[in-house]
Amino acid sequence: MKADIHPKYFDCKVSCGCGNKFQTRATVKELHIEICSVCHPFYTGVQKFVDSAGRVDRFKKRYGEAVAGAQPGAPAGAKKK
Repeated sequence: MKADIHPKYFDCKVSCGCGNKFQTRATVKELHIEICSVCHPFYTGVQKFVDSAGRVDRFKKRYGEAVAGAQPGAPAGAKKK
């Protein structure tokens, strides 16, 4: 096998956006992540929108009434009478 082709591994400090911190090994010394196993909806069973740019609120503001009040099969902008 060739020598010196494998990356160096360090003890890595991982910090999540929810405040959870843990330690693992990786090729970098520090990682900042948005979602971890403590706050991920798959593991918690709680649905949560992860929206840093306000896209969900903008969508609801722009299309919320039109989508909720639309008839099945009608165009997206059509409302019930």
